[in-house]
Amino acid sequence: MTDTATEVSSHGVVITDAAASKVKSLLEQEGRDDLRLRLAVQPGGCSGLIYQLYFDERSLDGDAVRDFDGVQVVVDKMSVPYLDGATIDFADTIEKQGFTIDNPNAASSCACGDSFS
Repeated sequence: MTDTATEVSSHGVVITDAAASKVKSLLEQEGRDDLRLRLAVQPGGCSGLIYQLYFDERSLDGDAVRDFDGVQVVVDKMSVPYLDGATIDFADTIEKQGFTIDNPNAASSCACGDSFS
């Protein structure tokens, strides 16, 4: 008999070494060890769906969690199918700075890159 309340599922999102390093750095600056990186999909934007990427201390029912060398990436159960195979990266160049999400499930995206369908 298994206790489904304590079972934690996994997801298909990966995080690059550069992004994981930046997340660790940000968490050290915050002085918090109880935060995890949450990636979610929400309705909105010009293409129908938008990404939400933020630090979260909550554990929601049905969360899928993967640990990348001490960086926990959490995806809520409704977002898992939209994000399977997605990659979180971090760029720090003259052209671009910040986190990016490469999602093979996105059929199209808008010019700003924050919204997809």
